[in-house]
Amino acid sequence: MNAPAQLTATWTAITTEPDGLSESPFWHPQEQRLYWVDIPGRRIARLGVQGLQAQGSVDYWPLTQEPGCIAPVQGGGWVMALRNGIYMAHEWGGNLQLLAAAPYDTTRLRFNDGKCDAQGRFWAGSLYEPKDQALSALYMLDGQGLHAMVGGVKEGVKDGVVTANGLAWSPDGRTAYWADTAAHQVRAFDFDAASGQLGNPRVFYQAIPKPAGWAWGSDVPYGGRPDGAVVDSEGCYWSAQYEGGRLLRLSTAGDVLAEVKTPVPCPTMPCFGGEDLKTLFITTSRQGRSAQELAQYPGAGCVWGIRVEVAGLAVNGFG
Repeated sequence: MNAPAQLTATWTAITTEPDGLSESPFWHPQEQRLYWVDIPGRRIARLGVQGLQAQGSVDYWPLTQEPGCIAPVQGGGWVMALRNGIYMAHEWGGNLQLLAAAPYDTTRLRFNDGKCDAQGRFWAGSLYEPKDQALSALYMLDGQGLHAMVGGVKEGVKDGVVTANGLAWSPDGRTAYWADTAAHQVRAFDFDAASGQLGNPRVFYQAIPKPAGWAWGSDVPYGGRPDGAVVDSEGCYWSAQYEGGRLLRLSTAGDVLAEVKTPVPCPTMPCFGGEDLKTLFITTSRQGRSAQELAQYPGAGCVWGIRVEVAGLAVNGFG
């Protein structure tokens, strides 16, 4: 296979005041706004963006728990996975309606990465905070309630993860992707759109594990580990490589087609936006980073954007 293309990109800072750990971005086409969450900051953010320019200032919605992910609701409103459950709100900053309580020990786990499928079901994975066992799972919320789809409480299944991330679907809806950041691995599944069932799990992409004792600034090379992801209109999977300072564009076979260096070492999740869905946004993290690293990368924790040639897909809504 040919070497992956090294895509040169001039990133623009969409925000200038960093979050602790921004995640779960999505573009709202009707509002022409970008949404995301700040997990340790316990808040949801939104910002009007035109081109690569912010329109006004970031509007924050403070919460009492860590938000793992957020998605729009069909007809208006938002659905969000917080530490202790999945909630819906109809007004910005308004009351939260509990849709499903978290089916796990909330002292050790919380909801993390998630989004809606094309059928309007809301999916969210969990994160096992001790990070020493693969006890996290992938859950799906539909009209009948919350279901463990992979790992977790599903009897007889031993394919949980440590940190659920990278959830996405192919444009034809026949393949689902799901990553375990700690394992440096992205899995692919056959997806039954009608039932929401996942089958035929296989390794889609395996990153090289972090070298023992590695830390930022080390001379030992490290490409990072799969964090959040998005699929473009050609079916390619864009994966943020946390601590690797790059995005990877993977083919439908899991081959690395292109690498895009990011402006900070810890990108967390990409999404497509703008009127033509050819603006690629990334959220990033500064949580737990050293003072030396933050001095070199003061934009860590900010949202960044570039223009790309291949458009993304419109966000799916809940309902």
